[in-house]
Amino acid sequence: MGAIALEKTLNPYYDEMISYLSAESGYWLKNDKWNADSEVYKSLNLGSLRDGHHIIADFSGYKNETIKTEVKYSVLLMLKEKTMSAYDLNNIYSTTIKLIGKTLGSDLSIATLADVNSEDCVELNTIIPPIAPLLKDKYICIKKHLIKIVRELYDDREEKEKDIWYAQNIPGIKQSATAKRHKTRLSFVEIPKYYRESVKRYFKRLVYKRSWSFCHEMLIYIRAYYKMFYDHGYTDGFQENLTRKNVEDYIAWIAEEHSDSNATYRSKAVSFIRNWLEFIQLAEYPQAPKKDMTRLIFNDDIPKRERAADTYEKIKYIPEPVRIAIDAAIDDIEPVEMKPVYVLLRETGWRGTDILNLRYDNCLDYVWNSKEETYVPYLYGEITKTGIPILKIPVREEVASLLKTLVEEAKGKSTDENNPDKYLFNTYEGKNKGLPYSKPAFTSAVQDLINRKNILDGNGEIYHFRAHSLRHTRAMEYTEQGMPIGIIQQILGHCSLQMTLHYSKVSEDMLYKKWNETEKLNLFKPDVAPPDPAYQNTEDIHFERIRKNLDAVRVPFGICFKPSKIACKQQMNMCIECPSFCTTKDDLPEYEVEIKRVKEQILIGEACNRKDWINKNEEYLSRLEKMKERILSEGTVHKNGKLREE
Repeated sequence: MGAIALEKTLNPYYDEMISYLSAESGYWLKNDKWNADSEVYKSLNLGSLRDGHHIIADFSGYKNETIKTEVKYSVLLMLKEKTMSAYDLNNIYSTTIKLIGKTLGSDLSIATLADVNSEDCVELNTIIPPIAPLLKDKYICIKKHLIKIVRELYDDREEKEKDIWYAQNIPGIKQSATAKRHKTRLSFVEIPKYYRESVKRYFKRLVYKRSWSFCHEMLIYIRAYYKMFYDHGYTDGFQENLTRKNVEDYIAWIAEEHSDSNATYRSKAVSFIRNWLEFIQLAEYPQAPKKDMTRLIFNDDIPKRERAADTYEKIKYIPEPVRIAIDAAIDDIEPVEMKPVYVLLRETGWRGTDILNLRYDNCLDYVWNSKEETYVPYLYGEITKTGIPILKIPVREEVASLLKTLVEEAKGKSTDENNPDKYLFNTYEGKNKGLPYSKPAFTSAVQDLINRKNILDGNGEIYHFRAHSLRHTRAMEYTEQGMPIGIIQQILGHCSLQMTLHYSKVSEDMLYKKWNETEKLNLFKPDVAPPDPAYQNTEDIHFERIRKNLDAVRVPFGICFKPSKIACKQQMNMCIECPSFCTTKDDLPEYEVEIKRVKEQILIGEACNRKDWINKNEEYLSRLEKMKERILSEGTVHKNGKLREE
C-alpha cells in the first residue's frame, strides 16, 4: 500500500487514535518521552523498569507525525492490555522503536513495514541500513506487534471475517462479566492458513451456541492439534487423508509432551478434537477427513479424566472456625465495596463470576408465595458457564434490603458511557471503566482481611482464601440442613446431579453426628440367636436382594429386572412370560381386576359372535389364572431370580 493510498485509509481512524492517546489529561499525546516516574504512569500501575531506568519509550526522533501517532497508540495499547510489559519495552525494544521513527520519513508509513518480508534481510536493509542480526530479530518482533495493532484498527471488515475476533464486536454472544477482562478475543493467527477458514467457519456457529469461555478453550486445543501435526513434519492436506495410524501418533504425542499436565487436559486434547472433526465431517467441509470418524478415534482413545476421588480432594471447604471469623470481620474489609460481594457469595453459593455478572435492572424481584400468602424476594442472574439465561433463587429479607440499596446506588452512578451493560458491581472510572469488579481483586481483599485479623488455619498458619471455596462451603451447609440434592442442584446452577454430588459433602462433625445416631439404635446384635431356618422364605430374600441392588422398572402385574442396556424382546408378547419378570402377592389385586375385565370382554365377544375375539381373551385369561395360582402357592414368582442375583 503506498503512502497516498494509506493516508486516505487513515483519516476515518486517526481521530480514534488521538482520542485514545488523550486519556489521562493527554499525557501520552503531549509527551514524546514517557517517564515511569510520572504521576500518570504510577496511577495506572503499568509495571516497573530496570533499576536506574526511567524512560519507557522515546518518540522524540520521529520525522512523521502520523507514524508517531500510530506507534504511540500501539505501544500504549500494549501497555494497558498487558500484551507487553514496560520492562520489556524499555529493556528490549526501546532502540528498535527509536530506529523506526528515525528511518521512516514523510514519504513512508507503517504500511511500508507490513510490506517488507520479515525473513529477508536484504529488504530490511533497504529501510534500516545497516542492521545487526540481534537488532533484526527485535525489529521483526516489534514490527509484528505494531502492524498487528494498526492493521486491526484499519481493518473495517465484519468481525468474523478477520483473523482475530474481539468479543465486544460480536453482538449476541454469551460472555461472563469477568471474562471480559482476560478472555477478550479469539485469535486464529496460529492456525495454518490452509485450514484457517474452515476453523473460522466452525466458530461462526459455535460462538452463538456455547459460551465465549468455552470457545476460547476449544480454540486452544484446535491450535495445539494443528501445531502438533505440523511440528512433526505434516503439511497442508494431511487432515483430509487422516488415518488411524496418524491418530495413534497424535495420542502418543499428547501423552509424551503433556505428561506433566493434568489428566483432564490430556482427555480434552483428544475429545475436543474428535468433536471438531466429527462436526466438519458431518457438515461436509472440504477439509474434513475422508475416512469415517468412527474408524479414526474410538471412545477408548480418550484418556480418562481425573477420578471422582481426586476431584473430591480438590474441593476445599472453609473450616468452621475460619468461616465464623471471616463472617464476623467482614465489616472491616477494604475496599468496603467488596463486602456485599462476600455477603451474596455466602448467601447463595453462586460462582464469583455469577455474582459479578448481576445487572442492577433485573437482579431483584418479588414472587408471590401462596403458602405464606406474601411476596418473597428472589435473586435473578444469568449463569453463563452452564448456559442458564435466568436462574432465580429466594433470599432473606436482609439480603433483599442490601440488594435494594446497591441497585439504587448503581442507578444513580450509571450512564450509558460508564456502565453500558448495567452491572450491579461496576467500575465507573479508569482503564476498566464499564467492567465489573475483578474477581482476583475480591480474593485479594478477603485475603488482606484474613492477614490483618490474623485468622489461622488448622496448622496455625494464615488461612489461604479461595473465592470458590465459598461455593463449596455453601453446598455443604445446604446438604447438612437436609436440603434435597435436586434443590441444591437448582440453586447452584449445575447442569448435572453428578457435579452437585461432588460439592454436597458433609463435614466431619455432621458425619460423626449421623453415625452416632445410628450407633445408638444398636443395629448390630451379635448375641442374638439366629432365626429358625424353617421360617425363612428364601425366595423373598432373593427377591429383596435383587430389588435393592438392580435397576427395576414397574410394569403391569409386577416388576421388570431387564438391564437397561438390553433391548426388550417381549414387546409383542406377555410380560408374565418373560424371564426378567417378577411378581409377588402384592400384585394379586391387579390380577383380580384384570381377570374380571377379561371375563367381561369374553361375554361381549359371545354376544357379538366374535370367535377370534373370544379365543384371544380366553388364552389371555388362562395365563392370568395360572400365574395367580403360582403366586398363591409360591409367594414370589421370578424365573431368573437366583441367576440375576449371582
